[in-house]
Amino acid sequence: MSIIKDFLLQLTFMVIPIFIYYTFITERVKNDKNRKVIMTMLWGLSILACMSFPVVFGENARLELRIIPLLLGTLYGGVFSGILLTGLIILYRLSLGIDIGFYNTVLVLVLSLPVILYFQKSFASSKKGLRVKMAMSLSFYYCLIGITWFGTLRGFSIENLIVPIIHLIFAVAVTFCFTLLIETIREIHQLRLEMQNTEKLKVIGELTSVFAHEIRNPMQATRGFLQLLNEPDLPDKKKEYIQISLEELDRANAIINDFLSFGKPSIQDNERIDVGFQIQRVVNIIQSYTLNRNVEIRTDISDNCWIYANPQKLNQSLINILKNAIESMPNGGIVWIICSFTDDGYIKINIKDQGIGMTKKQIDMLGSPYYSLKESGTGLGMMVSFQIIRSFKGKIQVNSKKDIGTEFIILLPQIT
Repeated sequence: MSIIKDFLLQLTFMVIPIFIYYTFITERVKNDKNRKVIMTMLWGLSILACMSFPVVFGENARLELRIIPLLLGTLYGGVFSGILLTGLIILYRLSLGIDIGFYNTVLVLVLSLPVILYFQKSFASSKKGLRVKMAMSLSFYYCLIGITWFGTLRGFSIENLIVPIIHLIFAVAVTFCFTLLIETIREIHQLRLEMQNTEKLKVIGELTSVFAHEIRNPMQATRGFLQLLNEPDLPDKKKEYIQISLEELDRANAIINDFLSFGKPSIQDNERIDVGFQIQRVVNIIQSYTLNRNVEIRTDISDNCWIYANPQKLNQSLINILKNAIESMPNGGIVWIICSFTDDGYIKINIKDQGIGMTKKQIDMLGSPYYSLKESGTGLGMMVSFQIIRSFKGKIQVNSKKDIGTEFIILLPQIT
């Protein structure tokens, strides 16, 4: 009965950091770096608690699940978190004395940590199911290394190996449960954020639908009369004023269209399309826009990049992103568009420019309502682009550095 209590206590030490982080931290701390620091601290406390109150099987048989907070802290927190947590384990174990157990701990960590860090980046970009499998595999690897070194140092006998084997089974099983728990909580949290954004923007869609028709009628009438007034014998100054007025009316109409695109429900009229063909069409459409701004577009498109999507909406999204890339280079430059495959079943579209770039804060705000880096921008174009990609069950990643350039990475599920 004491063993069960000790084991439940170990589980509690790992549940508490997850509860604290996803209940209090994710909502209140917006900065990603600060969240990772807090996550590392919580997992560090979990490691200390697990090592301080192990499951005791006998006089010299101890079992504790420090691998779980170390593994989860590294996979979700990154390389820096993994190194800090590893150092914490070594220092705490050193404080208990230098013996065979200490050497075993150090050797296992030296052999295991590089492998965990190697897979951390792949873990961060993988889907839920693959993440769970990767975490279980790394947990198994860590425990297997531990069994091997323990047997080498103390001898391969049933008596010596029974506790490490039990540790392996429990560690893999608990890793599966906690990774699945974290992934489920993350999904629920993301869905809640999306629902909140949907509710906020629902009002925009309803109001826009009601007023768009009433606003467009006087706009069209005004545009028509301006065109009638634009006679050949008018002075150049007046012609310039009329042209500016027409351009501003067109811009207002484009803003209304963006509102309508974002606010109205999306009709699921998707079909099997070749992304490479659509990219080439978009490049042809925007070619004249690039010539006026001294921008060159270079493409590298793989064959048979098939996805399930609406071609018009995909083109709209790509044009919005391309226009932003072009406008970010006031002195001209090159925009690269690459279409390729990923190992995990996605079509990847890279759009990279040589523009002014963005800060981390600006990247985080990108795609948010009414956020734009342009003085006359509304942010609706990029907001619509993000919504379109997500409606295709895709993802957008943005990498950027100030005065160097920006890269949009669009991932869309591949079909055969």
